[in-house]
Amino acid sequence: MKYLITGLGNIGYEYDGTRHNIGFEVLDFLCKNLDGEWKGNHHGDLAEVKFKGRTLILLKPNTYMNLSGKAIRYWLQKEKIPIENSLTVLDDLNLDFGKQRLRPKGSDGGHNGLKSIQEMLGTDAYPRLRIGIGSSFSKGKQVNYVLGKWSEDEKAELPHILEKAELVIKTFVTLGLERAMNATGK
Repeated sequence: MKYLITGLGNIGYEYDGTRHNIGFEVLDFLCKNLDGEWKGNHHGDLAEVKFKGRTLILLKPNTYMNLSGKAIRYWLQKEKIPIENSLTVLDDLNLDFGKQRLRPKGSDGGHNGLKSIQEMLGTDAYPRLRIGIGSSFSKGKQVNYVLGKWSEDEKAELPHILEKAELVIKTFVTLGLERAMNATGK
């Protein structure tokens, strides 16, 4: 079985450690723990790792957030992976910090990465793991907040968030979507 696991984020060192790049952080964590190695490739950095007989193609698109769908569609087609064997990991400011929610489909919720994926795949029925970044910003400051660096308190919690996301991804590829949804606490 083969899976495409995509972490959403923006490329460039200036985006490292920002809330919007939690998808990249989750994939970096997973890749390291499964002894993977990132290689620059078409539409992004890729790592191929194995877990319990499954092949996971990890993707960090280099298309920027609002064109993420282009990279996902390309790699789904190239690797001949069915959409139900894909999982997109992203930030969500509509969820409390650290809360995780896995769903088989849904709206883009105003997230430009999800808008792009929906447009390129022609459906909103693709699994996604949303990781809450909270919404502690004043009116008109959303962009600054999303592209802002983690606070010291948030940084202290990140290892636990990354471990939980890794567990959800591993459950998704071995036991399926429903069981993985239970791992997030729904």
